[in-house]
Amino acid sequence: MFATHREAAMAVIVSGANLRPKEGQFLGGIAFDLNPLTEKQDEWLRILLDKHGLPPLAERGAA
Repeated sequence: MFATHREAAMAVIVSGANLRPKEGQFLGGIAFDLNPLTEKQDEWLRILLDKHGLPPLAERGAA
């Protein structure tokens, strides 16, 4: 389980996943953004983690 969205985004990027350009741009952007994710960003990150067989993101506020 990833404690932060930044850790989760980097994990997808370095996993070797075959990412679409928009997925890569999204992940690269949030990997270095200290601001909290919006609900849509949070959902997309959770979808990408699941799609690529990676552990889930901790629940909001759990970290």
